[in-house]
Amino acid sequence: MTAGSFTHLDTPLGRLLLTADQDGTLTSLHCARDVPAGLREDPEPFAAAREQLDAYFAGELRAFRLPLRGPGTEFRRRVWAALDEVPYGSTLTYGELAARIGAPRAAVRAVGGALGANPLLIVRPCHRVIGADGSLTGYAGGLDRKIRLLTLEGALRG
Repeated sequence: MTAGSFTHLDTPLGRLLLTADQDGTLTSLHCARDVPAGLREDPEPFAAAREQLDAYFAGELRAFRLPLRGPGTEFRRRVWAALDEVPYGSTLTYGELAARIGAPRAAVRAVGGALGANPLLIVRPCHRVIGADGSLTGYAGGLDRKIRLLTLEGALRG
């Protein structure tokens, strides 16, 4: 049995790499990275992800409905679960996200670390998290992509 599969998807943000486990559950979505060893190329398990991403970039989809699985500590999973609840077109700060999971304000750096480790860009919307002063701070996909995603969602004016 194979460890899983991968495919590439060309999008308005550039080429994305999608990976899935042996059950077809999406495990990562990154901006053009090296393919992890042991995966076979197979676009079939990604049909729903491709369809939903196309609809998202066309402005027709506001919430992804995909089975997701990404490795992470309990803290990271709590941050990601709270992140999944941030509505399309809205933003929140790292401090607000920390508060949503019941973490102290001092946990802002740890929240940032969890966001940086998010293996599922776009579908798990870490691009919606901004600095306390409203600045567009780091994004694993690059600041230009964060701006494009927030503009697409109407959270920023183009």
